[in-house]
Amino acid sequence: MNTNWKLQIHPETNAENILQGTYYRISILTDGLIRLEYRKDGVFEDRPTQIVWNRNFPKTEFRCIETSDSLELFTRRVHLVYDKKEFSPNGLSIEIIGSFTAYSSIWHYGDTFETLGGTARTLDTADGAVPLEDGIISKNGFSVMDDSRSLILREDGWVEPRKGKGLDLYFWGYGHDYLDALKDFYHLCGKAPMVPRYALGNWWSRFYRYSEESYRELMERFEQENLPFSVAVIDMDWHLVDIDPKYGSGWTGYTWNRDLFPDPKRFMDWLHERHMHVTLNVHPANGVQAHEEAYLPMAKALGVDFEQEQPINFDVSDPAFLDAYFTYLHHPNEEMGVDFWWVDWQSGGISKVEGLDPLWMLNHYHYLDNGRDGKRPMTFSRYSGPGSHRYPVGFSGDTIVTWESLDFQPYFTATASNIGYGMWSHDIGGHMLGTKDDEMAGRWLQFGVFSPIMRLHSSNSEFNGKEPWRYQKEIGEMMGDFLRLRHRMIPYLYTMNHRAYAEDLPLILPMYYHYPEAEEAYQVPNQYEFGSELLAAPITSPRIPKLNVAKKTVWLPDGIWFDCFSGRTYRGGRTMEVYRDIHSMPLFAPAGAILPMTEELKNTEQNPRSLHIQIFPLADGAFSLYEDDGCTSKYLDGDFVTTEMSLHWGDTVEFTIEPPMGNLHLLPEKRSWKIEFRQIQPCQAELWINGQPSPLTTRYDKERRSFCLETGEIPADTKIQIRLFGVQAAENDISSDVFSFLNQAEIAFALKDRLYQKVSSSKDPILLLSELV
Repeated sequence: MNTNWKLQIHPETNAENILQGTYYRISILTDGLIRLEYRKDGVFEDRPTQIVWNRNFPKTEFRCIETSDSLELFTRRVHLVYDKKEFSPNGLSIEIIGSFTAYSSIWHYGDTFETLGGTARTLDTADGAVPLEDGIISKNGFSVMDDSRSLILREDGWVEPRKGKGLDLYFWGYGHDYLDALKDFYHLCGKAPMVPRYALGNWWSRFYRYSEESYRELMERFEQENLPFSVAVIDMDWHLVDIDPKYGSGWTGYTWNRDLFPDPKRFMDWLHERHMHVTLNVHPANGVQAHEEAYLPMAKALGVDFEQEQPINFDVSDPAFLDAYFTYLHHPNEEMGVDFWWVDWQSGGISKVEGLDPLWMLNHYHYLDNGRDGKRPMTFSRYSGPGSHRYPVGFSGDTIVTWESLDFQPYFTATASNIGYGMWSHDIGGHMLGTKDDEMAGRWLQFGVFSPIMRLHSSNSEFNGKEPWRYQKEIGEMMGDFLRLRHRMIPYLYTMNHRAYAEDLPLILPMYYHYPEAEEAYQVPNQYEFGSELLAAPITSPRIPKLNVAKKTVWLPDGIWFDCFSGRTYRGGRTMEVYRDIHSMPLFAPAGAILPMTEELKNTEQNPRSLHIQIFPLADGAFSLYEDDGCTSKYLDGDFVTTEMSLHWGDTVEFTIEPPMGNLHLLPEKRSWKIEFRQIQPCQAELWINGQPSPLTTRYDKERRSFCLETGEIPADTKIQIRLFGVQAAENDISSDVFSFLNQAEIAFALKDRLYQKVSSSKDPILLLSELV
């Protein structure tokens, strides 16, 4: 058996957390997570499953009252009553301690229950919303995850069906402590691993018959336009597709089309020289036919009659096939330059083994195989059920190009966090059919920039390319600006990438995670937290005719918030309608937010030499910038570096960047820092380097109402302190904002004059403006 398939996991339950009878076993994994097993043969399962890997929670405090025919269990969160018989609605119930509904939060075995949703296997052919599977989060305070049918993971890394029949349920009873539930989900089902740094940049993808020459020309055009891309996705035309019908349709293939790519290694080397990473599309369902270059050695290895050109059937339930599948079909291409694989499985969930989904097998073993040489593994495939977060990145499938598809995707992406799935990649701009709509394409790209993965994609229609220059000039320029913004945000995104692993917090969270008791948090399904510092509400509907702006309903929690594009200040604690032209979208930072970015736009695997830190005023703040080598799994062993930043907002404003801690060899020897204080007036400033006063360069950006300081290049291990004196917040430029809003509106001049006069004469213009724009 392939040694790369073995896992370092901990499926055993702490014996002190177990209550057991002849036919039942109850494991109190935490005070809110209860495992419920019932088997008539009395044989219980302690090995890991496809879903559950780690049951080794610490000892849980609980109280038990037991008689010969009943069991009553109390923890801090739940109250369980059980009659020690076969599970039944009358004999097994669990009540959540606390009031979470108008009645009570109690589950009886067999009850249906309502959650806040999880995710779905695919959005293939979706034109709007699709049904979602359940997640573990519920306003009612509880949910149930059924693990009764998942296969067992053996010690050697292979899978086998369960023996016999029984029930294996996990009851989640965390009330509205959604973050605690999610943290324990990641412990139970496995951590969300970090993706490589390059995955957080822009991906170029298209179902199109490129050649080496045409692909290189396109990448060079992107370079000329200063459009940074870090991943090159080569769809299925990399391999032979026009084949003899006796070998099939050509949908499955592993032999390069040398007419299009005469030297695949040269082609991929060229991309790597530009610090781009390569993934190839594969549809493995039709196996390996005799025309493939890899057929003969693979057939010999598997004992297939190659003289009769017997096909090598796809059989993911056979470990010998799977080992040969990687050895002969994938590893040679990886040696030439393929970094990871786009596993485009569209052939259902049936295999030779009952209950064994080929998609899960492909996701699991592709991910393990991709990391066999110590590099940080990644795969690119559809969702295959709970636990799929262990195999990033998710491919959501071939959606229809409509506003309805766009409108569903922010909600779909955020809600996936309810089952721990934090790395969806969508076909940004939509894949197929639909109608060309430049505004929709622009708004879709904006959402993509504030998604886990930013991957432009389209069909092979000659008219459906996603290159920015294919659109109206205004929208194409905006697209370029947002693509560059995505690349500049990588320091922030990469820190959030580590946060997802270390703190069990996905990049995107629905608003109700941190505000579970605020009903407003449940009423903005397309609004979400984008990491620790940002709140995003992508626009998913057309602009208002004549006004040339789009409307979005947003909810800002209590506090002071800033529009990240304009700097405009908002008072929180309310739901409101905001309006944005095509150049921006609703994106907010709270007072005290610290947002690390870079000025560098060239692709590189090195950590940046220049950093741009945006600081939002009027409150204290802190941020820990995380960096590592970006491409290996050494982070698991503590090989990384962190840089602590802190903001103290008072009569004197102090911003401190501490010397980095950890493996300093991961950083450039010198760094330059640009510190931008948003939405303040010009003021006096001091720069201290390692405790000594130092000259500094300052400037004031009137358009952004930002005060900027630059250090120049200094050693990367320097302590930086900035002090600001006499700081005053910049007021919203009401007159300018309203004038711009009205100036571009295609409405009657008299109405413009009347509205502008009313705003100009208002005694409370800030409140009026915030309601207007």
